[in-house]
Amino acid sequence: MKAILQGFYQKEHFWRRLGVVLLAVFGMGFALSLLLLVDMGTDPCSMMNKAISAKIGMSFGNWQALMNTVLLVLVVIFGGRNLGFGTLANMFLIGYFVDFFTWIWNRVLPADFFTTLPVRIAVLIPSVILFILTVALYVDVDMGTAPYDAIPIIISGHLPKVPFKVIRIAFDFSVTMIGFSFGGKIGAMTVIMILALGPVIQWLGDIMKKHFPALTGEG
Repeated sequence: MKAILQGFYQKEHFWRRLGVVLLAVFGMGFALSLLLLVDMGTDPCSMMNKAISAKIGMSFGNWQALMNTVLLVLVVIFGGRNLGFGTLANMFLIGYFVDFFTWIWNRVLPADFFTTLPVRIAVLIPSVILFILTVALYVDVDMGTAPYDAIPIIISGHLPKVPFKVIRIAFDFSVTMIGFSFGGKIGAMTVIMILALGPVIQWLGDIMKKHFPALTGEG
């Protein structure tokens, strides 16, 4: 229980790190809303959630919150240290940010805006870069992760000889297969994110520990 409480408020530079978490979650929701409209693939978790929510007729935001709540129980049992305000922000804000921004795009952009390949690529490239970097940022700031992101961290703790990026790639691949079984679309960006998320999280974490230690609890 003490470890869980520490994840919520007993942190060095708490407010600074909380601000970074909220900014990162906002950026993730913004980027993901565009990736879904471009329809060339999203991160494995969103791909799976989108497929399942469509299958059962539930909104993306509601299903993501429900799934994360179920996974949260497992994280509490096996890895409470991965909980914090970042956990709550990811669980209950990203899905609704996606719904909100999608609602805006559907009203301000022409219906055929994403039909041409040049436009889709022009939107895709900055969106995928923003999404991957904000995912890495919110994980590395160590204010708690979403249950989905906490699972590979917990596994990594039990397999210290296996690099985190390898565990994350294997985990994302397994989730992608689950999404595919529910009718999800595996796009080019899904494959890229399977291969990129783990390494970028590890790479950005090393940079932050060296140059911005206050944001990672190292200084």
